[in-house]
Amino acid sequence: MFDLDRFVADCQAALASGGSSAAVREVMAETVSDPGSVLAGLGEPQRAGINVLFRSDTLTVLNLVWGPHMTIMPHNHNMWAVIGLYTGREDNIFWRKLPSDARWPIEAAGARSLMPGDACPLGRDIIHSVTNPVSRLTGALHVYGGDFLVQPRREWDCDTLHEQDYDVGKARQLFEDSNRMLAQLH
Repeated sequence: MFDLDRFVADCQAALASGGSSAAVREVMAETVSDPGSVLAGLGEPQRAGINVLFRSDTLTVLNLVWGPHMTIMPHNHNMWAVIGLYTGREDNIFWRKLPSDARWPIEAAGARSLMPGDACPLGRDIIHSVTNPVSRLTGALHVYGGDFLVQPRREWDCDTLHEQDYDVGKARQLFEDSNRMLAQLH
């Protein structure tokens, strides 16, 4: 069964051995290769939310649970990340910035669907939006190369694609709105 302390220690050791997100991706890939073990260790997701499992100056581990059909706006992390899916599905659209004279500030540049057992690295400068396309909660481990909770970040408005400071309150509200809709289904 998934052991959080062991997972964090393995991620820290991977960083100490070379400081590379690629090494952490290998730890994540091994961990989520048995998604049932992660699910058993963390429990079946009950609510959408961002659950902090571990936090330090060099590493943050989250259990991120997306609500059914939930979408979050394009955003960046300003640090590398590794996502490991253990239940549900996560569809990512990757965006790239355009020159300042372009009609829109960003445009879609690629996409990737993550299924249970997938481990996906995200570089420091990646901009992505996320959708849970399924009718149930989706759970993923997220590991970040720093203290994710204090990192200044940017987001892009879903309607206009204009860039602005990341609004933590707005993001939390998206999760709470998702939880209200989920409660109405049950």
